[in-house]
Amino acid sequence: MMKLAAFVLPIFLASVVFSGCAVGPNYKPPHADAPPSWVGLTNATTASGSVATAATADLTNWWKKFNDPSLVSLIDDGFRTNLDLKIAESVLRQARAQRNVAAGPLYPSFAGAGSYLRGVPNEYEAGLDAVWELDIFGGTRRNVESANATIVAQQENLHDVRVTLSAEIALDYIQLRSYQEQIGIARANLDSEERTARLTRQKLAAGFVSALDVANAEAQVATTEATIPVLQTSARQTIYALSLLLSRPPGDLVEELSKPGPVPLTPPEVPIGLPSDLVRRRPDIREAEAQLHAATAQIGVAEANYFPQFSLTGSAGYESDLARTLFAGPSRFWQVGPTMTWNIFQGGALTANVKVQRELTTQAYLTYRKTVLTALEEVENELVAFANEWNHRQSLNEAVVQNRKAVDLSNQLYAQGTIDFLTVLDAERSLYASETALSQSKESISTDLVSLYKALGGGWE
Repeated sequence: MMKLAAFVLPIFLASVVFSGCAVGPNYKPPHADAPPSWVGLTNATTASGSVATAATADLTNWWKKFNDPSLVSLIDDGFRTNLDLKIAESVLRQARAQRNVAAGPLYPSFAGAGSYLRGVPNEYEAGLDAVWELDIFGGTRRNVESANATIVAQQENLHDVRVTLSAEIALDYIQLRSYQEQIGIARANLDSEERTARLTRQKLAAGFVSALDVANAEAQVATTEATIPVLQTSARQTIYALSLLLSRPPGDLVEELSKPGPVPLTPPEVPIGLPSDLVRRRPDIREAEAQLHAATAQIGVAEANYFPQFSLTGSAGYESDLARTLFAGPSRFWQVGPTMTWNIFQGGALTANVKVQRELTTQAYLTYRKTVLTALEEVENELVAFANEWNHRQSLNEAVVQNRKAVDLSNQLYAQGTIDFLTVLDAERSLYASETALSQSKESISTDLVSLYKALGGGWE
């Protein structure tokens, strides 16, 4: 017994001494090359002032800034019911369970066994086996470290799904309201054009205009009327898309959303923070960093295979050639002792595996850098689009005002017989085009802002 203790004790003490050490590189967070400021901020100005600032703001519930209760309700429902979100939650739970699998070898394992062999003599056996692998070189701890980093990556993936979901719901909702507004514009212009067509037919009957004017008037009515079914189709399909995001049958939201509503208006100024804030906030960047951490730890797992593995094993139980004496005192046995295995030569597989893990770490680092650069580009793109669309909308506003004046004046002059019908027709076409363009610009401003919030990583705590 003393000899056994003298052999086991040094191995146990070595495991304690080396328990704080592990082979392989220690993870160091990468440096993100974020610029000091946004290029687009210098151009994000309109006649009324700046539309974006470098001030930091809470973007957790950015959709509430649109002051649209229906939008808020849809996004809240999406967070509760969306299937992609539930899948991401399941993957996170899986990663947490996988971490426990990776940590299992850090603790002793026990297994019960029993057997019966018929022969001369018969053999009965029942017992308990125990194995404890001593993680002297840290391979198991590196594996647990990698598993912990994977949990962080899946947490950030869940956050990223939430960011994407809130943006997709908002984009579809804004598009729906824009389609409904364009349907209203088409119908209003259709009413005006039908009145003009009636007046033209009256003038034809009185002999003041030709049949060509009537044909042009009725053609314009038919052209405007033809746009309405296309817009109605797009509106209905957008409602179906929203239903899918909320994991509901396509028709569930038709009654609720078919009643037209205004396009959500954007706030006059948007605080976007600094590029360094983006690196800390965007969940896809944080996920890429966690994946880099996980890959780095796997190098240590691979390098640990270079070294011997020590285990403490033991077994105890009963063994007898008669069933009735199996649990008698003389049938008892036990044994305990250390074991060692060492993969001395495997045809270069160990070295190759370390090289594989190092290359995977390099790829994870490059992916992290690309993710940061992509995020910076997305913000700059959306910032310039948002600012320029403000200027675009201001010009369209003025165009609509002037075109309405032109239509009113041309209708008055046409009724008095001082201008021909083509002048009226051109005025009506210009008004319809400018009103439609203004509606689309309002949609673009709102969708650009949603895309900007998404690019900034807004939508999670």
